[in-house]
Amino acid sequence: MAAFLVLLVLVLVPLVLRRHFLTVTVSGRSMEPTLRDGDRVLVRRAGIRAVRAGALAVMAAPAEMGRDWMVKRVVAVPGDPVPHREVPALSATRDRVVPADRLVVVGDNLAVSLDSRRFGYVHARQLLGVVVRHLPPSPSRHLAGR
Repeated sequence: MAAFLVLLVLVLVPLVLRRHFLTVTVSGRSMEPTLRDGDRVLVRRAGIRAVRAGALAVMAAPAEMGRDWMVKRVVAVPGDPVPHREVPALSATRDRVVPADRLVVVGDNLAVSLDSRRFGYVHARQLLGVVVRHLPPSPSRHLAGR
C-alpha cells in the first residue's frame, strides 16, 4: 500500500506542477540587466487578474518579433491610467485607463526592447503567466561554458 502511495505521488505531483508552472529560457537582451539571454525562469500560469504592475510577465509575442513568446515588465494593468507619455504607441488610443483585458509592458533594456511602446496593449489571451523565480543555469549550459 505504501509503495502504491509513493508511486501515486511521483506521478501526480509532476502533472499538477506542469499544469500550474512552466520553465522558460530567456532569449534576447530586452530584459537586461534583470534577465540575460539564456537565463531560466519559473513561470506560474496566471490570468490577467493575478498580474500586478512591476511584475515580470511571459506572453505570446507579436508575429513581428519572430519568436513564440516574450518576457516583459508590466507597467500598467487594467484600471491603471494609460501611460501615454512613456508609451507613445498608446497615444492613438482614447483610453484614459487600461482596458479590462489589456496590459502595458516594456523591457528593462529600453534601447533594444520591442514592447508596448511599439505594438501597444498586450491582450489577456496572450498572457502565459508571471515569473515567480529566477532559476540556476541548466547543467548543460554550465557544462558548455556559455
